[in-house]
Amino acid sequence: MGYLTTHVLDTAQGRPGEGIRIEVYRLMDGERTRVTEVVTNDDGRCDGPILEGEAFAAGEYELVFHAGDYLRAQGVAADEPRFLDVIPLRFGVADASQHYHVPLLLSPYGYSTYRGS
Repeated sequence: MGYLTTHVLDTAQGRPGEGIRIEVYRLMDGERTRVTEVVTNDDGRCDGPILEGEAFAAGEYELVFHAGDYLRAQGVAADEPRFLDVIPLRFGVADASQHYHVPLLLSPYGYSTYRGS
């Protein structure tokens, strides 16, 4: 059975991104539907899979990371509006029987992602 996970690493401070709110959307037929919301724990991960079982199907998804709130809470000084505030990551799931791990490497002025394991 496949499932979706994430992990946020604060690369500027060299630690997990704790307390980051992530909204999860499914994209179908031109519609964007909110599926759930999670918050990262002290290891920058969610306490369980974001989606699994019947809730995790082939198709397109979007994870929306509320990075600006996290950076403000960390006391990271920046001009307002922030260069990075809300980070949407859209990705496709071709085979919902697999594990899709979509991490976010974050700093105040940049981010990257990849399909992890």
